[in-house]
Amino acid sequence: MITLNIIWFVLIVVLLLAYAVLEGFDLGVGILHLFARKDDERRIMMNAIGPVWDGNEVWLITFGGALFAAFPTAYAVAFSSYYTPFMMLLCALVFRAAAMEFRSKKESKLWRGFWDSIFSLSSILATFLLGVAGANTMMGIPIDEKGVFHGSFFSFLNPLGISSGILALLVFGLQGALYLQFKTEGELRLKMLKISKFISIGVVILFGIVTLLSFSSIERAIPNLINSIFGLLSILFFLLTLTYLWRENGKSAFLTNSLYIISLVLIFASNMFPDLVRSSLNPNYSLTIYNSASSPKTLAIMMGIVLTVLPFVLAYTGYVYWVFRGPVKLDETSY
Repeated sequence: MITLNIIWFVLIVVLLLAYAVLEGFDLGVGILHLFARKDDERRIMMNAIGPVWDGNEVWLITFGGALFAAFPTAYAVAFSSYYTPFMMLLCALVFRAAAMEFRSKKESKLWRGFWDSIFSLSSILATFLLGVAGANTMMGIPIDEKGVFHGSFFSFLNPLGISSGILALLVFGLQGALYLQFKTEGELRLKMLKISKFISIGVVILFGIVTLLSFSSIERAIPNLINSIFGLLSILFFLLTLTYLWRENGKSAFLTNSLYIISLVLIFASNMFPDLVRSSLNPNYSLTIYNSASSPKTLAIMMGIVLTVLPFVLAYTGYVYWVFRGPVKLDETSY
């Protein structure tokens, strides 16, 4: 029976999907930023995401807000347990935004080089932390029956967590390079094409490593009907990405890589359900969509608000992407 708890779980997954796909390419552009040596190329890369990057981050805020509204206990335990990595993530996103706004305020190579480094390093750190957090959430974190975390920041840096962080860097880097292939022209587009092919090989290797580590580290990662379907879809979508990439069709490769990212998030969600915060100390201490949920009345009221507001958000997002479609051109208003 489909309940409000399940509907809210699905909604949270949808918000996570939107964030992974949209923020994925603009974090990817940041990861690749220092590969461009010319100032004009770096400006073009920033302007490729300039109109949309802040809107993409809204999906993460919305995800956190939805988790707080629907499952406040899970929200509290998750944010207290991941306090250090989440604060590092927040700082990375803040410095990343500052770098975009400040880099072109002075005509100085040293000034621009400093903010270019901040922009790229912040994007790398944020992406790595997202991958580490996802892997540890699936494995389970050491929380007791009261939701108290019995670990440290370094306990998150296990083999699966580190491998997943590197995989996230490669997947988002590939997403950014594919995005730039149809948002740029000339030498920069060719450079992104070469980088895409190189990164795609790394994605294949890391995807295999993470899969093997998941099977050995996470009991519920053992294949079943649902996660096997999503797993096969992820392989299919990435094979299509490779096909389009080698045909130099950046836009189609970007779309299939987006589907690959969606399939990875769905593998994560299917393995987590119905857990939200999984305990590695005792499965009975885990927080689920049932024992951490708000009251049914609260869930119903919040669902009404979501159904009212979400169409406007989607319409605005679609309008922005439509207005700023096409290759990037530099002018006096550019970054």
